[in-house]
Amino acid sequence: MKTQIQYRTDKASASKLAEHLQQCDADFVPPLSERIAIVGYANKLSVKATRFEAWLEDKLIGLVAAYCNDQESRHAFISSVSVLHTWQGKGIADSLLKLCLAHAEKTGMRRIDLEVAADNKAAIALYKRNGFSTNGAHERFITMTVTLQDGGQYGKQA
Repeated sequence: MKTQIQYRTDKASASKLAEHLQQCDADFVPPLSERIAIVGYANKLSVKATRFEAWLEDKLIGLVAAYCNDQESRHAFISSVSVLHTWQGKGIADSLLKLCLAHAEKTGMRRIDLEVAADNKAAIALYKRNGFSTNGAHERFITMTVTLQDGGQYGKQA
């Protein structure tokens, strides 16, 4: 029997987040561990971020973590997008991003920003497929933004 991928929100513990991020470390451009302490980052995500997760049984295989809590500016920020290497190219990141965008609309966000390495062509293509466009650049990173519509183009899919 084929096991189905389950999409969940905010279920992973800090330790599961850290395990997942460590397994994805080399796929980040540049590697995540070169920029932050993964365990501390996982702890922060578990407390402050909304997490959209893809699970295969008890294994976290995909993650989008976003801060959707700035009700004053109504701008959200995607902090992390990752899928285990063996699961990449199967639409998991697209599905997780769509869940994130729908949630952001439902919580009143009007814009979502993220940063991506300028040379991470696969990630840039993923974000463009999901409506993001380049909004600026600094050092080795570019900022990408999607404006969410009143009426919720993503909320209708959820």
